[in-house]
Amino acid sequence: MSRHVLSVLVQNQPGVLTRIAGLFSRRGFNIASLAVGETEDPAISRMTVVADADELPVEQVTKQLNKLVEVIKVVELESFVERRIILIKVRTDPTTRSHVLETVDLFRARVVDVSPDSLTIEATGKVEKLEALLSLLEPYGVRELVQSGMVAVGRGSRSISDRSARH
Repeated sequence: MSRHVLSVLVQNQPGVLTRIAGLFSRRGFNIASLAVGETEDPAISRMTVVADADELPVEQVTKQLNKLVEVIKVVELESFVERRIILIKVRTDPTTRSHVLETVDLFRARVVDVSPDSLTIEATGKVEKLEALLSLLEPYGVRELVQSGMVAVGRGSRSISDRSARH
């Protein structure tokens, strides 16, 4: 099995996410990551779906996605730029706060909330960078953690909407 990143343009309508997630579920695929948001056109949303599967089943799912009325375009991304965002609430005290702040600076992250006994840190990047940051912050005590799914865009000047056959 290998990891596949699908970029799916869909009509921005209620129930579309459920139908697409259900299609993956019925095929026995685990969605490793899912991110959805409006595009430059508010009537269209873009889904970035990361799934682990063999080549042939992914091809079948892609064909079935294209049959859904709300789906405008499906592209499997081969060469892409990816990012995730993570928010980490870390326990701090007067003796550890400066060490946590140095780590935050090292990873080009930023503090988005400060309280007497904790800092909330926002970081953006690839999974490896975020995991490295998290591993350095864990000894201080991670109180809370939330992370987004992957968002990705193909490299180069072309866009998925340029390639859109139906619209």
